[in-house]
Amino acid sequence: MTTILICDDDPVQRRLVEAMVRKFGYDVRITENGEQAMRLLAEDGDAIDLLLLDLVMPERDGMGVLAAMREEGIAKPVIVQTSQGGIDTVVNAMRAGATDFVVKPVGAERLSVSIKNALKTEALVAEVQRLKRKTEGTLGFKDIVTRSARMGPVLRMAEKAAGSMIPVMIEGESGVGKELLARAIAGSGERRAKPFVAVNCGAIPQNLVESILFGHEKGAFTGATDKHTGKFVEAHGGTLFLDEVGELPLETQVKLLRAIQEGEVDPVGAKRSVKVDIRIISATNRDLIKAVKDGRFREDLYYRLCVFPMTLPPLRERADDIPDLVRHFLARIAAEEGKRIRGIQPAVFGLLQAYSWPGNVRQLENTVFRAVVLCDNDELSIADFPQIAAHVEGYEVLVPLAPPAPPVPEPATQQGHVATAAMIVPGASIGLLDEAGHVRSMETLETEALKFAIEHYRGQMSQVARRLGIGRSTLYRKLKDLGIEQGEAEAEGV
Repeated sequence: MTTILICDDDPVQRRLVEAMVRKFGYDVRITENGEQAMRLLAEDGDAIDLLLLDLVMPERDGMGVLAAMREEGIAKPVIVQTSQGGIDTVVNAMRAGATDFVVKPVGAERLSVSIKNALKTEALVAEVQRLKRKTEGTLGFKDIVTRSARMGPVLRMAEKAAGSMIPVMIEGESGVGKELLARAIAGSGERRAKPFVAVNCGAIPQNLVESILFGHEKGAFTGATDKHTGKFVEAHGGTLFLDEVGELPLETQVKLLRAIQEGEVDPVGAKRSVKVDIRIISATNRDLIKAVKDGRFREDLYYRLCVFPMTLPPLRERADDIPDLVRHFLARIAAEEGKRIRGIQPAVFGLLQAYSWPGNVRQLENTVFRAVVLCDNDELSIADFPQIAAHVEGYEVLVPLAPPAPPVPEPATQQGHVATAAMIVPGASIGLLDEAGHVRSMETLETEALKFAIEHYRGQMSQVARRLGIGRSTLYRKLKDLGIEQGEAEAEGV
């Protein structure tokens, strides 16, 4: 949950602002003066997302806090509060690093807009800086969006690995961010700003693995019209990231082992070896120990690559990261899509944190992308996450159906009746006549009505029963009587 630090020496003002901020759906921390605020930022700054700062306070005033934050490199959005709304006061505060200002007593709507704008701006600025560092090859551990306690030991191990040339193996489920961690390790060590070459070993056609990794000479095989240097040579002086390394065929594993041991590669069709100086970081979502036992992965290569193993926890085990990740993705995607989305309703975070995320961070990013496209307002709401809400108990959000297509008239039958399709309007109505023009049976009509209702309400059986005006037990009895399997019906509604 987003946490806002309120720093004000006036107890009445503190209570008023705290009540408003909590009503907006944010968590709150309280300090009574600038000294307390700086101590809290120094000790637990990662837990604070925004600072609401009074300018006039004893001991250390708001301007003093802004100066101290700048001196100590604490980059947090700050909204200053002042009872003196003069232009000089505002200009000085903004020059000192404030994001926005409000005049006491601030109204709820003004404060809400200011907080949302400040959080959005901060996320966008951070994303721009992160993309710049990624391009320059200087991405660091601070660029990993996390505040989860589960990630702390992993990042500490990664920092130690960054200071060495030790081969690193990053394990974790698909989509947890293994490449991002690899880039942070490479961007924090001696080889920062040097080439970082990522290879997805599972996406390379088997007949081209050696050519792509080690290179080839012109004419080495059919289709080799030009010389290709290969990923090892591209990464010379820098870092080679072998993603999904467990997918490499056994014959390639032999050459990979030699390349790592000898520091040289043999391009396909070349007469001599090529020396390379690279740092190897590997990643896998497989159980490589089991692959070794099953004979699918070479044991000697495993011990060569897995010298410094670390495991990234799945997103479901670090739900605290979800709010920051959503803001991070929203800032970039909304800018790319040209959508003016100011923020996210706090209730959205409760929904997203209750979901299990089998696709991890990659799935979350794609979910935010879809929500941005669906959103018709200036902030994301639960209604923009229908596919997630359908899988979380307590949420009922319907996906709008596509507009029905007009019925297609059929030619007349020999009896002179007009043949009518069973579904006159696809997905939205039920035909009363069959193809021969006869009234269809009550059992058939009831079966289709039930199937349509289940599909329309996305398999939420309580909602289906309520809308049909029957009890849930009656609904299941009808499904059984009509020969509709419960699992089949619910699957059709997903």
